[in-house]
Amino acid sequence: MSWEQAEIRELKVNRYIVIDEEPCRILSIQTSKPGKHGEAKARLEAVGLFDEQKRSIVHPVTHKVRVPMIDKRKAQILSLHANVAQLMDLETYETFELPVPSELQEKLQAGQETMYLEALGRRKLSTL
Repeated sequence: MSWEQAEIRELKVNRYIVIDEEPCRILSIQTSKPGKHGEAKARLEAVGLFDEQKRSIVHPVTHKVRVPMIDKRKAQILSLHANVAQLMDLETYETFELPVPSELQEKLQAGQETMYLEALGRRKLSTL
């Protein structure tokens, strides 16, 4: 299982949440006061970790949501071809390829170490 459950009221800005099966980083949380007959509601604005799309949801603060387990890992760059990097995980020695985001293309070189994120079975080079 690559996620856990949490109530919306436990979430914080810059943490992660799963919206539409996409792991997202929370940009903002606004909560309303409870009404006469209802619960307090929360509005979350988030941006997709892999697709960079903005998403928002509105739920009661006691609503349970999925929080993805984000794995930050180190890898060595074996080679770079156009905008694809061949990487080797420094713990498991597994090799795989990932697309290189445009903001990282000038900074990466073969042989150096870099960070990547793994969440819900998907991977992405990290800009952190």
